[in-house]
Amino acid sequence: MEETPAHLAARPSWLLTQVAVHAHRLAAEGFGGVGARGYHYRVLAALDEFGVASQAELGRRVSMDRSDVVATVNELAGGGYVERTPDPDDRRRNRVSLTAEGRRRLRRMDRVLDGVQGELLEPLSAEERRTLTDLLTRLLTHHQRT
Repeated sequence: MEETPAHLAARPSWLLTQVAVHAHRLAAEGFGGVGARGYHYRVLAALDEFGVASQAELGRRVSMDRSDVVATVNELAGGGYVERTPDPDDRRRNRVSLTAEGRRRLRRMDRVLDGVQGELLEPLSAEERRTLTDLLTRLLTHHQRT
């Protein structure tokens, strides 16, 4: 294994990127094992927490491009995990809702993601995991405001 140049290894931005790549790979493998994708999880989680939403609202809530939301909702609707109905206030807009099967699918994906988190954060104690999560949340919140 080649050594990382010290100029990079000492930079939090580089470290965050490298860990993010690893986290994405673990999540993709975990979700792939149950025939799902990360986009599926984002949409199902948003619908579970916030309720019925337009596709545009979903995209904004979970930071997805409009075309990716449409494709993801199509896939989830095809599996019976969400229902898409015309918005009674604007027939050009669709409203997306979570089905009972979608809620079960989300719970299964939660268990997969819990395993991924365990693997990703394995060398950290419970307290260190909470601290890392708090610090990352602060950084993300700050940068989402600016």
